[in-house]
This record gives sequence, structure tokens and C-alpha cells, in this order.
Amino acid sequence: MKYQQRKKALVLLADGTIFYGKSVGIEGTSTGEICFNTGMTGYQEIFTDPSYFGQLMVATNAHIGNYGVNNEEVESDGIKIAGLICRNFSFTHSRVDSNGNLKDWFTKHNLVAISDVDTRALVSYIRDNGAMNAIISTDVDNIDALKKQLAAVPSMEGLELASKVSTTEPYFIGDENADIKISALDIGIKKNILRNLAKRGAYIKVFPYNSSFSELEAFNPDGYFISNGPGDPEPLVEAQAVAKEIIERDLPLFGICLGHQVIALSQEISTYKMHNGHRGINHPVKNLLTGKGEITSQNHGFAINREETEANENVEITHVHLNDHTVAGIRIKDKNAFSVQYHPEASPGPHDSEYLFDQFIANIKASKKVLS
Repeated sequence: MKYQQRKKALVLLADGTIFYGKSVGIEGTSTGEICFNTGMTGYQEIFTDPSYFGQLMVATNAHIGNYGVNNEEVESDGIKIAGLICRNFSFTHSRVDSNGNLKDWFTKHNLVAISDVDTRALVSYIRDNGAMNAIISTDVDNIDALKKQLAAVPSMEGLELASKVSTTEPYFIGDENADIKISALDIGIKKNILRNLAKRGAYIKVFPYNSSFSELEAFNPDGYFISNGPGDPEPLVEAQAVAKEIIERDLPLFGICLGHQVIALSQEISTYKMHNGHRGINHPVKNLLTGKGEITSQNHGFAINREETEANENVEITHVHLNDHTVAGIRIKDKNAFSVQYHPEASPGPHDSEYLFDQFIANIKASKKVLS
């Protein structure tokens, strides 16, 4: 696509600030909370991560699309971001095992994307002023109408989005003859989480976001998992009830990201919306139990209250984020339950934290041994 043929586009922030760019080729308008990801690779996994549902993604990498798309590198059943904002968009790509270019993939999923935006300035503005709702559009001559449309977009705070991305019916992953069975509560689960559990010898039944403990228990699992996902964790009262029941029964439990927040809420630890959140693949975390550092993949706009966690006699902080000292992991004392705020399955990202899946499986095996 020639540069001069591309239509003008804009980013309009909730406070009235405007950044201009060019349409990637799909005309239209899209709204959501604006956020940015600092990862230098893995854009396809990011775009398909259910945790990003309802968000306009700003890519800090200066080049998006240069290696095309691969049908195997998706984390869900399709694109989950509300729209893309980038600096340079590559309409051509170079990669041996590519299945096509990013533009055609966006067209297939009807995703509004704009490029030629000064993303350095935009990200700097968001860092200073915080995450906020925004609108991207090729309708650059109707600013007043866009402002009215943007004003009607609900705040991410208090917004329940797990129901928008969760499975509607239970399904199975792994070898049905495996020695370990896990019930997984899907509040926005990524495929690579399920791959990591399955390759460690688990047979997983994935349940819808609003499933009860009795429904998960009916599978007769050896352990329970609560997934990542989008939106505010506070409205997920059903998931919190499930987590509380599992913990009270001292059954093996592992939670990631939104699941981590749900577990904290079940223990009467509150959550809060962060100024910007953590989104990238190079976030430093310290494991307080081992003293070792980990470079982690993160994607969250909410966090659990550290003061309340430290004051809770039933909960121990196991991991901290070294940039801002937010809680990155907890365990429930005298119970078989732990969780982390980041993504040990990465995809994209480093594999420093994969040991957490091994820890979960070891907890399950120890529990099975005790019960037998």
C-alpha cells in the first residue's frame, strides 16, 4: 500500500488530547482503555491475549508486522485487543514459516489499526497522565462526534470482562489417561498455560468463568487453576467464592494474573487500578523465598494492596516487582495455594518462571500421596 493512498487517522484521549497518524487500511472507529506494551517481539501473541480485551494497544516497538503472522502463534481464538496504534507498520514481511501478512490478518478480524503515530510522545504522555479511555478513528473530521462516543465508554475500573472472553462450554486439554487431573477456571485463559500444564502430564478440564466449586469438583480433579483475564477482578464474586472454597478445603490451587487477584480478594485483600499497569516481557521480579531474580512477562492494570497483604496473617508475599515493589506473588500459609501476578507461561517472553508450573504439579503430587 502506497503511503499517499492511506487515509488520515487519529487517537483521541479522554482528556481531549489528539495524536494523528495514518490508517493501516481498515476504516472505522474503535474505543477502549489505552495501554502500551514494551515488548520488542511477540506481537501476535499479545494481540490474541484475552487479558487485553477492551484495550487499545500502543506498541512501543518501532516496527510492527515485519515478520508477518503464524497460525500457531495465537493465545486464543482470535484477536482480543480493541485496536492497534503503532509507529511503523510493515505491509510486507520476511519469515520462512509465515502464513501471511499482518494487514490481511487484521482485515480478516476487522481490526482498526493506525500507524505513523508519534508513539514515543504518546507513551510518554500516558506514563505521565495515566491510563485512560481513548478512541481511534479514520473519521478525523468529526471530532465532536468522536468525543461524544468516547464519553459513553465505561471505565475499566469496576468493569467485568471475563464473561466476554471465557469459554461458554467446558472442554478438555491433554491426555485423558494422565495421572493428574486439573479443573481450570477460565476467566480469560491463554493457550500456552494449558500447554504448560498438559506437557507436565496433566489432563485439564476448562470451565466457564461463572462455574461453581461444585461444578469444578465434579471432575474429581487433583488440583485447581484460576487463569489470567481482562478487566477489574472485584466484580468476579463467583470466582472469588470458588477460590475461597478451594483454599478452605486445603486443595492444590494455582492462580495467574487475574486469578492471582481473585485469590487475594478471596482472602479479604483489596485490589486497585494502577496508574499505568505492567505490560511487557522484561519486568524484573525477585523471588523472596529463594532470593533469585526473574525476568518476567507481565500484562495487568490492577494489583493487590501490599499493606493489606503484609497485614494478613494468613498470607505471605513470595515475589515482588523490583521496579515499583508491588506484590508479584503470594502463598496462603498452611494451605496448598499460591499465585503470581505475572505470566510464567510467557508467550511472548522469557522462560525464567516456568518452574512455577513444576511447583504446582509437585504440590498436586504431594497432595495425592498424602490422600492415598
